[in-house]
Amino acid sequence: MGQQFDLLKARLNEISDVNHATAVLGWEQETYMPSGAAKSRSEQLGTLSKISHEMFVAQATLKLLKAAAAEQDTMKNAKKAAIVNIAQQDYDRAHKLPSEFVAEMARVNSQATHAWIDARRQSKFELFAPWLKKNFDLARRAADYFGYQDHIYDALLDQYEPGMKSAEVTNIFADLRDQTVPLVKAIVAHKDRVSDDCLHGQFDKQVQEDLAKKVATQLGYDFNRGRMDYTAHPFCTHFSIDDVRITTRTDETMFNTMFFSVMHEVGHALYEQGVSHDYERTPTGTGCSLGLHESQSRMWENLVCRSRESWVHFYPQLCEALPVFKQTPFDTFYKAINKVEPSLIRVEADEVTYNLHIMVRFEMEMAMLEGKLKIKDVPEAWNAKYQDYLGLTPENDAVGCLQDVHWSGGLIGYFPTYTLGNLISVQMFERIKKDIPDLTEQFKRGEFSQLLAWLRKHLHQHGRRYAPTDLIKRATGKALTAKPYIAYLKSKFGDIYGLGG
Repeated sequence: MGQQFDLLKARLNEISDVNHATAVLGWEQETYMPSGAAKSRSEQLGTLSKISHEMFVAQATLKLLKAAAAEQDTMKNAKKAAIVNIAQQDYDRAHKLPSEFVAEMARVNSQATHAWIDARRQSKFELFAPWLKKNFDLARRAADYFGYQDHIYDALLDQYEPGMKSAEVTNIFADLRDQTVPLVKAIVAHKDRVSDDCLHGQFDKQVQEDLAKKVATQLGYDFNRGRMDYTAHPFCTHFSIDDVRITTRTDETMFNTMFFSVMHEVGHALYEQGVSHDYERTPTGTGCSLGLHESQSRMWENLVCRSRESWVHFYPQLCEALPVFKQTPFDTFYKAINKVEPSLIRVEADEVTYNLHIMVRFEMEMAMLEGKLKIKDVPEAWNAKYQDYLGLTPENDAVGCLQDVHWSGGLIGYFPTYTLGNLISVQMFERIKKDIPDLTEQFKRGEFSQLLAWLRKHLHQHGRRYAPTDLIKRATGKALTAKPYIAYLKSKFGDIYGLGG
């Protein structure tokens, strides 16, 4: 019984191993690889990507998928059925891409990432521009291979948020913009009510790292199955459910930078560490979608680690690690870490203005894919949008259009998932508070295990078993809506800035 499924799973296991070996090289490229190895690494990544793709789209895989799907014993087992169904979905998409094209994408993305690092270091967009053009050309070709009905962006977005359409994103963003802009203006009019001066100073890198690791452990991140390293742009990656790694960056003159970067990536890592081991080494053994993934990083970063209740527990630890904070009243610190101020850097943006950063990127991606925005004009267009949305103009490319790693890695269609994650995080958190009425009181005592247990049960363990829209409904009891998120922003920041109403 289940013989065909076992044969399929064995093949999926091998493909997964190749993919994770590729991921190890990608992680090392971002952390420890010498710059001179960029060309050879791109070839290695290209070769492994081609091997994995050819193994997956081979007729042998299709035969095993059909045989396993016809096997009654397999389909009666919900987890086995999920592995077969998800593998079939991935096969239906992957076989549309020629293997040589997959290898080409991997090589170009790798070299583009290295070029981006150099361009950002020198703050010279022209060093990255040729590679950005290549990546958008590849994205158009990929969209053509995948096929789409309404808009080219839909084919790319579907890779990260299955079933979501660019038209839906446009409507969500329009509603958020209408609600967010007046709130930002009201806060800016009372900006003198909150100061973040206490977050500026000299903060030893090792002390920051030790504190961040200590808090990450308290939240539930298992360092026996993970590690933390430094990179230009923080990210989380995994090579198995038992090897989930985070990266960060530091600023010794600003406390916010490392701490909340780590908490964000810990949210991603907790998701991956919580996937059922029944899905290990299969396509089902990872997060459901990037929107749901981002909901976890934003929940732990903002709803937990920027909450007043959590800092009742964390603040004494902070003052012990960095005694300078003993001079800062608790309420001053709490408001400081939640200060709202239009800024240039997305990953350091406050909760209220964050989605405006995403809107800039989404609109520029759409324009570049449609051919309405030429690559050479990206810095000028970026600066104009930042002036329009946030009232700021970047002083150079490094803090402007070169600040994100995504386009260098070919992650085009990815950015909207950040905003979707914000919406999901609040909607899910509201449901959790109903199920655990004393949740935030637990935070004051440094107790986060019940929150993690709820997430493990309702989200993490399922991996990709359910479609994103279905999983959101299962976890929260209703379809995704922006209303809870907007209400949360108005309540939290109305209180911090004394806006009333």
